[in-house]
Amino acid sequence: MFVGREKELSELKNQFKSESKSIVLVYGKRRVGKTRLLQEALKDFDGTVVNHLCVKSSFEGNLRLLCRSVAFSFGLSPSFSVASLYDLFDFIKAQNKRTVVILDEYQYFKESGKETDVDSMIQVVADSLPDNIKLVLCGSYITIMKGLLEESDPLFGRFTKIIHLEEFDYLDASRFFPNLPVREKIRFYSVFGGSPYVLCNLDYSKSLEQNIVEYVLEPDSIFRTYIENVALKEIQRAFDIRILEIIGNSRRRFKEIFSLVGFEDSSLLDKQLKNLLNMETISKVVPINAGDDKKKKFYEINDNLMRFYFTYVFSFDSLIYKFGPEKYFENAVLGTLNTFISYRFEKIANQYLVRMAHAGKLDGVLDFGTFWYDDKKNHKNGQFDCVLKYQDGYAFYEVKFYESPMSLRECEVEEKQVRSIVDMVCKRVGFVCSSGFSFTDSRFDLISGSDLYL
Repeated sequence: MFVGREKELSELKNQFKSESKSIVLVYGKRRVGKTRLLQEALKDFDGTVVNHLCVKSSFEGNLRLLCRSVAFSFGLSPSFSVASLYDLFDFIKAQNKRTVVILDEYQYFKESGKETDVDSMIQVVADSLPDNIKLVLCGSYITIMKGLLEESDPLFGRFTKIIHLEEFDYLDASRFFPNLPVREKIRFYSVFGGSPYVLCNLDYSKSLEQNIVEYVLEPDSIFRTYIENVALKEIQRAFDIRILEIIGNSRRRFKEIFSLVGFEDSSLLDKQLKNLLNMETISKVVPINAGDDKKKKFYEINDNLMRFYFTYVFSFDSLIYKFGPEKYFENAVLGTLNTFISYRFEKIANQYLVRMAHAGKLDGVLDFGTFWYDDKKNHKNGQFDCVLKYQDGYAFYEVKFYESPMSLRECEVEEKQVRSIVDMVCKRVGFVCSSGFSFTDSRFDLISGSDLYL
């Protein structure tokens, strides 16, 4: 089943049917659906496809395997070989056929040479490609693939299309489980996130709790194995894993992380956080009203499933083993699961606003995101997670993950508390409630869980 990616799919198909030269870069985290997207885009392609997976090997080893992929696609003997990468593409050009050549996991091919040697070879190849041959470089090492876009790289400026494939947001993710009630859609996304690989392997005939026990808490379960042996292994060389443990389901500022991780030099933490940002493992959240204040910035883990792993699984192996996955879930997860989900529901509300902005439905809004307040008169400070910025003030949204509809009385109490904060220009107050509202009132912007999925 292929879900979503309509924009990217259309862009790729246009590149492949184009009568002009096409050199495409597709990159994104592992298991985000890059290869599957390319397969879907090539279903109607009328020509030859060389779909090659690069490996961790020497340059000669990669070239030999690429020759084998070319031989397979053109119906040649497996012993087909050439002396150089240039000779190989000269052979492909000589066939005079419409051809797409995909170098998947390109970072391995790149790393088989010195610095930018392989990029330089691909640059020469790309510059001499005729219009009937399309070249695709695809990779999952974010930092390396982004490096191809830097001015210092030989491939800079060569790409006719760049596709940065990201995980699905809450709405696209829900297309994997369209028949679940709204509340369950929120719960599943909040725990398991938007990775197509994860979403395809969940069992939606079972409860969220059963999926957590079977696929995350079991020692050799599919998602736990994926996180520990794939996702973390690829980036562990560049950071101290305690950073992710410290962040967990919280939002941590630099100073907090530094005090807990135990580094002697803050520059080391700064470097590792930058690596994690470049790998898109974490993000740095900056309040829309405090962009220049470093003390107000904080870090959070991007992927919901990885947040869940570092909150409930990492460093708890002995407890899971002692009690067993089911009992451990009852003891350590069940009581705080709604709190975990409520934090993620705030993120869903912001993703909803992003969609509204893209659809041109946020008239007059200058920015949106989190808002930091420091009410010195009343001796309190804190953060609103869902705020719209206008020229003449802000609209503040309270986000509630409730089982029952929110009442008018509760909304009025919440509004009073928001408006009581000194030195905060409150233009309007709104509410996002998973179970909707028991009233209608034009004083408030009311967004129900069902509204999010329209």
